[in-house]
Amino acid sequence: MTTPEAEPADQPVRRSLLWLVAVGFFMQTLDATIINTALPAMAASLGESPLRMQSVVVAYALTMAMLIPASGWIADRFGTRRIFFSAIVLFALGSVLCALSHSLGQLVAARVVQGLGGALLLPVGRLSLLRTVPRGEFLQAMSFVAIPGLIGPLLGPTLGGWLVQYASWHWIFLINVPVGLAGCIATLKYMPDLRGAALKRFDSVGYAMLAFGMVAISLALDGVGLRQGGVMVVLIFGFASIAGYWLRAARTPEPLFAPSLFHVPTLSIGLIGNLFSRLGSSCMPFLVPLLLQVSMGYSPVHAGLMMLPIALAGMAMKRFATPLITRHGYRKVLVVNTILVGCTMASFGLTAPGQPMALHVLQLLAFGAVNSLQFTAMNTITLKDMDGSTASSGNSLLSMVQMLAMSMGVAAAGAVLAGYNGVFGTDTPAHTLDAFQATFATMGLITIASALIFWHLPSEVRAPHPAQPEVSGQG
Repeated sequence: MTTPEAEPADQPVRRSLLWLVAVGFFMQTLDATIINTALPAMAASLGESPLRMQSVVVAYALTMAMLIPASGWIADRFGTRRIFFSAIVLFALGSVLCALSHSLGQLVAARVVQGLGGALLLPVGRLSLLRTVPRGEFLQAMSFVAIPGLIGPLLGPTLGGWLVQYASWHWIFLINVPVGLAGCIATLKYMPDLRGAALKRFDSVGYAMLAFGMVAISLALDGVGLRQGGVMVVLIFGFASIAGYWLRAARTPEPLFAPSLFHVPTLSIGLIGNLFSRLGSSCMPFLVPLLLQVSMGYSPVHAGLMMLPIALAGMAMKRFATPLITRHGYRKVLVVNTILVGCTMASFGLTAPGQPMALHVLQLLAFGAVNSLQFTAMNTITLKDMDGSTASSGNSLLSMVQMLAMSMGVAAAGAVLAGYNGVFGTDTPAHTLDAFQATFATMGLITIASALIFWHLPSEVRAPHPAQPEVSGQG
């Protein structure tokens, strides 16, 4: 078996590996954001309502959440080179299938294939760096790889809008193909074939229970055309499966995630807070472009450009996060900032045609700033007290919770929007605007409620651990 100690990578190869992992991460984050602006055009092409396209987003995020817990074991079993290569192939294949889709069902299935590849790109790439880059350079390497995580959301909505308006929505997927081909060649040349020194037994039964629970809960929130009784049955089975996993994990020698992780207060509060806080805020990249195009008459390009203030404000806020947390402590920052995130989300319920453009830009800037601070604070407090033996497991659990919250948040927002559409009607833009306004207010209130979770943090916890980088990819 190849190990970094037995076969150290020279500097040019290591630099090429950094670029390879960064480009793979860029593909993943770009695809997660580029689609939101294109949803109305895709709905028109497929004969669907633009207000019921959330399953396209949910399928991708939920597939990633399902596969993340198994990514480390898969890479250890089959090798980082083979799995990273397969991830790029799956991602490119899923992109082609998305472009060839002629119905919503086909598109959702293709997004699942895409998600299978996307779920492996970052974890396997990060694992290859962990085992190749010298320990003293790892933080710097991960900071370099995290840059595309900021560029993807910055570029995605605008590029998606431009492609939809001047080409067709199919090109938001087809642009992944040449990048994927180049990535396959680079993987064969630069990705080391690393495997685990001692392969642990994979808890397949526990994984099946956890995966089924995540899928069932997300589908129940989305509704998926089921009657109310069916939704309740699916929801109960989902929660029972999740509960069954944790009961089983308590008596399993090598579970996917040990219950002892939750003995660390900052981890347990951070994970639960992440789930409920993101359940509200993760719907915004889905809802805002829809609002602008469906109810306010914006073009795809204009709607994409309007998402730029969120990304720019988020990047600018990164430099202020640590000083704020150091001065005021995690509890005060997260409680107050969670309320601010919810209030800025609810403020979009006041949006209406004819308002000054500057007002809308200020709303987007405010949301981008507080949302960025929220992600930074939540991610660092969750992993702050993890030691070397639990850091990897805690990081995987956090990544899974982030993607699960994204899928559940979009599914919940879609269900809430559909419910309000039933109340207000969908025959005119004015009626859909009423439904959007009520949905923003509702999702904002859900976010505000999660502030109660962060109130249980110790008040004395202040500064982030200097050696703990923020989890890249989800904020």
